[in-house]
Amino acid sequence: MPELPEVETVVRDLKPRLTGRRISGLKVLLPKLLRQKPAEFNRIIGHKILGLSRRGKLILIHLSGDLTLIVHLKLTGRLVHGKNQPDHTHVIFEFDNGSRLFYADLRQFGFLDLVPTSRLKTHQALASLGPEPFDISEEEFLSILSRSRRKIKALLLDQNLIAGLGNIYTDEALFRAGIHPERPANTLTAEEARRLLEAIRQVLKEAISARGSSVRNYVDGQGRAGSFQSRHQVYHQQGKPCPRCGTPIVRKIVAGRGTHFCPYCQPFKHPLPSLD
Repeated sequence: MPELPEVETVVRDLKPRLTGRRISGLKVLLPKLLRQKPAEFNRIIGHKILGLSRRGKLILIHLSGDLTLIVHLKLTGRLVHGKNQPDHTHVIFEFDNGSRLFYADLRQFGFLDLVPTSRLKTHQALASLGPEPFDISEEEFLSILSRSRRKIKALLLDQNLIAGLGNIYTDEALFRAGIHPERPANTLTAEEARRLLEAIRQVLKEAISARGSSVRNYVDGQGRAGSFQSRHQVYHQQGKPCPRCGTPIVRKIVAGRGTHFCPYCQPFKHPLPSLD
């Protein structure tokens, strides 16, 4: 699933290409992906794109006339601006300059929802989201951890607590911070929590700079693959030597997700001292 860096990359790609453009046409090839009936969704035609933004893993396309288009890519969604129609395209937006925006989705788990901008903050897809990793304070982060006995991996994946993290960057951040993914969240010390938040922010920044991770289906807003997958230290590296100590990376199911970590650098009972 595209996570915060991938969605942020798509938004940054599309924003200068779409802002100011007027939607001149719409083709819906798979209506089930729309949260409205096609006839109602068609009212998007004629509206101008005012800008794009991201919230968690959601793409927000802000339109004239108090409308915002919410796009969730889910597992295999793609939002690509260009001339060539990608495989598995289900929705096509046409613009006044002749360009087109394609929503493609192999697994068809994503959705598009057209909502009033004035009600955006109370929309169910956004109202329950936790703070962004770059916005949350160290004190607030520690408070969230201290109130929960859940495994730290499970807590970080909970979009209601922290928005935007997924399997890839949770694994990578926990490795950088030297924290076992099954540690109960409330057992982390203040120093470990600080180190973890710093690791989360750093890995996200690096992934955004590399235009995301193309592990399976992800491409950016121009249809190009990201490159951060070549810098994964533990994610999908099971059996390979840890880049820090040489111990084989382990894969284990944690919180229902395949989880990758180094059993030596991320001990369960004896957390490492600061890696600074």
